[in-house]
Amino acid sequence: MSKETGDKHTQQASGSYGYSYGGSYAGYSAVGYGDSGEAGAGQVQRTLQDYLLILRERIWYIVVVFLVVFSSSLVYTLSETKIYQSSATVQILRRDTTPMPGVQQVVDNDIRSAEDLNTQIKVIESATLIRRVGERLKGEDLKVFMAPYEKEGKDATFLLETISKNRKVIPQRLTLVVTVAYQHPDRMMAAKVANLFVEEYLNHNQRLRSADMSRAVDELQGTVDDQRKKVDQLAQKLQAYKEKNKTVSLDQRKDIVSESLKLANLEAQKAAVALQSAETRRNQIKEYREKNLELTGLSFIASQRLIEGLEAQLAARKIEIAKLKERYRERHPDMIAATKSFDQNKLELEKAIASICDQVESEYQSALRYFQARAQELEKQKAETLELDRIGVEYSQIEREYLTQNQILQGIVARSRETTMTSGFAVQNARIVDQAVPAAENKPISPNVPLNLGLGLVGGLGLGLAFAFFVAFIDDRVKSSYDVEGVVGLPLIGIIPQIKRMEPADRAQIVATNADRQVAEAFLTLHSSLRLKDESKNAKCILTTSTIPGEGKTFVTINLALTFASHGEKVVIIDCDLRKPNIHKSLRLENLKGVIDVVGGTATLEEVMLRNVHPNLDVITSGGRAKNPTQVLNSKGLEVMIADLRKRYDRVFIDTPPLAAVSDALIILPLVDGSLFSIFFNKVRRKAARFAAAKLMEANVPNFGAVLNGLNLAVSGYYYAQYYDKSYKDYYVVMAKKDGDEVEK
Repeated sequence: MSKETGDKHTQQASGSYGYSYGGSYAGYSAVGYGDSGEAGAGQVQRTLQDYLLILRERIWYIVVVFLVVFSSSLVYTLSETKIYQSSATVQILRRDTTPMPGVQQVVDNDIRSAEDLNTQIKVIESATLIRRVGERLKGEDLKVFMAPYEKEGKDATFLLETISKNRKVIPQRLTLVVTVAYQHPDRMMAAKVANLFVEEYLNHNQRLRSADMSRAVDELQGTVDDQRKKVDQLAQKLQAYKEKNKTVSLDQRKDIVSESLKLANLEAQKAAVALQSAETRRNQIKEYREKNLELTGLSFIASQRLIEGLEAQLAARKIEIAKLKERYRERHPDMIAATKSFDQNKLELEKAIASICDQVESEYQSALRYFQARAQELEKQKAETLELDRIGVEYSQIEREYLTQNQILQGIVARSRETTMTSGFAVQNARIVDQAVPAAENKPISPNVPLNLGLGLVGGLGLGLAFAFFVAFIDDRVKSSYDVEGVVGLPLIGIIPQIKRMEPADRAQIVATNADRQVAEAFLTLHSSLRLKDESKNAKCILTTSTIPGEGKTFVTINLALTFASHGEKVVIIDCDLRKPNIHKSLRLENLKGVIDVVGGTATLEEVMLRNVHPNLDVITSGGRAKNPTQVLNSKGLEVMIADLRKRYDRVFIDTPPLAAVSDALIILPLVDGSLFSIFFNKVRRKAARFAAAKLMEANVPNFGAVLNGLNLAVSGYYYAQYYDKSYKDYYVVMAKKDGDEVEK
């Protein structure tokens, strides 16, 4: 037979048989399930029904896991201590409440930002408040609080840790309201501790404010005393100067002259102040430039409306560029346009800053010129009134300093009086909105019975399903049509049910004895399948093998031969398993002479042929065990023997050793017209069967398909519900004769 013809035959066998026969069986259909899915993985696809069959087969795994998980959650829920939660809410005020709104507060407690609010929340969560709440739990309250924790110990550290662990501070979103919740097995105690927290928070703020106010009053009083001493010293100095220089009526004598001098002096002072201010700005700009700092850090530049606008535009451009970078690259038109806009805004900002710097320099020069002019005017006025002003200058300085310090003293005294008055007010920056009340006795926060039971229900079901799929995943034995066709890669052309309570020799001849109608019908179905296609129909010599021993290849060989013989064909069986021959045992025959003797030339076919073992069925045994089976099978004598048998018989069936153990079947394979591959249900590993089948497929001899042997009818519904269904049993009933014989099924 040519290679091209063999390939064609192989393709027809693999495709046609699988479609007409194997495709009708239910089975697993997910590619790669429990296997690498290399050979034939694309031929069959699993369906939802296949996954349901996985679960159906392993339903008790799911039930047991579900009951364990659900029972555990139920026991945990019923045995867990009930925990109650009570909550108190407190509102944090933006400003302290005060009966004197116009009075400035010494301590600033205003809430201006989220940081200020978070600071107050951290105060509520602080260890100080926990410690103060713990200090307020005394006597009977402490006993009730610690009662559920007697086994844990009753030291102070444990008390504070317990309070901290069971307290929750929950800020309400977009409000200044904070909820303080506490959990405890005693619902009354939970409410009490929650209220203690908010009370201690208010007391803590009041204590801090009182301490700050007292400290501020003391500091202001000390400042008043020091300032008063300074003013008194200046008053005494001014009086002593008048007495020393006899200038008691000096003011009256120089009213006119001093008026002009005062005006000139006042103008000079204003010019000096303006010059100092301009010089300060100029020096700041110079310092920033020397240090390469951003000039926008200067308040008088940053506060300019133009600068603020340009900085806002620049920030917007930065944000725009950052967003565009997430979508585009640097050379994208939008990115280039945004970068140009950013550079333009930056240039405008630099020009605006430079303009302001120039303006500051101009103001400085103007102030300098103005100051110099006023100084010259003052010197001129002094020159005119030098004699009169010689005494008046020092007098004016002393008097001016006195007036200034006295004004400062009055301001400090007023501030001290306000602080003293406000220190006695009970001012709060927060207030209680809702007091905590005991929770309902039938509504504990823990255990959450519906949630726990729901989780137990869902978790148990989920873990049960996962465990079932896991068991199915690790089970890599051949048992379904997908395993045969999708993984092993052979068309499934026959399924033989399992036979129980029967001797091996009786099982081997079950077609002849009709001891099991289902098995007999299965071989008739296999016989019909082989006659559907020309290759198997016209094949005179058929080889049967398997992956490993014990897969029923001899059983299939004998019963299939008996089936063909029962249809009037002349059939012969050859036992070519020269290592462990089994045909003679299955048919209860002697194994004195056989294949070994014919191939070795020590006997003829007529001498070794066992004729009419069954009607139309002859048998050639192995003739014992060969010392060198490979040499016997490779000899010319075997080829001559098979060629001679082809002429004498309609069908020649050859039983060979398993492929995984030895290569004897591959030696005989070129001498036959096709092969059958026997697979025992739920016994051989997928990889081993696929490897053995691959060896058969590599040869240029057609493989007619696989026969699944030993199907357990108890689980057949999981895999082959369309073939072995209880509704079919009536077709296997053979009615007894009317004379009262027993009905046989």
